[in-house]
Amino acid sequence: MTDLPRANDVTGLLLSWRDGDAAALDRLVPLVYDELRRVARGYLRREPPGHSLQATALLHEVFLRLVDADRLTPMSRTHFFAISARLMRQILVDHARRKRADKRGGGATVISLDEAAPEAAQTSGVNVLALDEALDALSSFDARQCRVVELRFFAGLNIPETADALGISTATVEREWAMAKAWLHQRLSARA
Repeated sequence: MTDLPRANDVTGLLLSWRDGDAAALDRLVPLVYDELRRVARGYLRREPPGHSLQATALLHEVFLRLVDADRLTPMSRTHFFAISARLMRQILVDHARRKRADKRGGGATVISLDEAAPEAAQTSGVNVLALDEALDALSSFDARQCRVVELRFFAGLNIPETADALGISTATVEREWAMAKAWLHQRLSARA
């Protein structure tokens, strides 16, 4: 995603921010903004036309939640992107729930589960609310597979970055990713 010096800068600023240096966040934002905005744009590009949430709004909501969350303590660049991925998931799910509530059960947001994995070819989309429920179910019996999906799908991390964020091997990430996709596909297909 980025080069090593920039990753080291991000990690250093995250540690300073975690230790109470509020100015570190001001220096951090320009280093991660473009990359997170690209990820947000990627998710929203898969949304139906006329979607009311913009990439900039999604990203700003992530930053607002990061600043307001006292218990979030990112330790590295990849950990920061993992936390951001989880926040994006929560924001997209909250937005879809509000939209559905406004329409009294109207059409939910459809996204493609395999957009994060270019080697996979799946033509059908996934309802973001159904995906969230499926990820909650997956987390109840295999939290690591759930984290792999969050990092690959919501944060857009590749296999090595996901392995680094979770502290596991790339082979384990590949295996967990394949198993999680298969389980989610089965779960979401049965629901459809």
